[in-house]
Amino acid sequence: MARESLEDRKKRAVRIVRLLKKRYPDARCTLDFNSVHQLLVATILSAQCTDERVNKVTPALFEKYKTVEDFAAADIGELQKLIYTTGFYTNKARAIKNSARQILNEFKGRIPRQLEELIKLNGVGRKTGSVILGAGYGLAEGIVVDTHVGRISHRLGFTKNEDAIRVEKDLMRIIPRRDWIAYSHMLIDHGRMVCRARRPDCKNCFLNKLCPAAELT
Repeated sequence: MARESLEDRKKRAVRIVRLLKKRYPDARCTLDFNSVHQLLVATILSAQCTDERVNKVTPALFEKYKTVEDFAAADIGELQKLIYTTGFYTNKARAIKNSARQILNEFKGRIPRQLEELIKLNGVGRKTGSVILGAGYGLAEGIVVDTHVGRISHRLGFTKNEDAIRVEKDLMRIIPRRDWIAYSHMLIDHGRMVCRARRPDCKNCFLNKLCPAAELT
């Protein structure tokens, strides 16, 4: 694929997003939750852990701790036991408990709706904050860049960077803001089904005519 201008890349991105929407119309956050705070907790647990594993842990967790106040008052040892299988349980338990305290003491019990406020919470970085805003509030403040999103965006020629923050900045320049939330969910589905890390199925990929990586395969 010839060297693209920024405008040409934007046009190609729009075409790719349109095709992704047709193939993955139901793409969504795969974490199970019934409130924004439950989403926050689940997202903290998802660090270095699969969503599938998190979804096996959270039913019992949310049954025991039903409110922000419950998490703020939780016995740290009991909390660690319930989330043990998600890995890094000591740090995660501390982040869950401390963030609940912050929500009560600093935000009057409400989960912030601004990214700059969300990242003040213990255990919440830019990626986690964008997940909460997008899946919890439907607000597009950024693009969530996980391993699938980073890998596929690189293959699509949308970025040459490896660092997630720089990848996000590149994507925000070319992906229409209205599609920021859906883009991440659709690429995660695409990464699991077609554009896998080791053996991408370029031959049968519906994006192959728009993807520089397919030309090299």
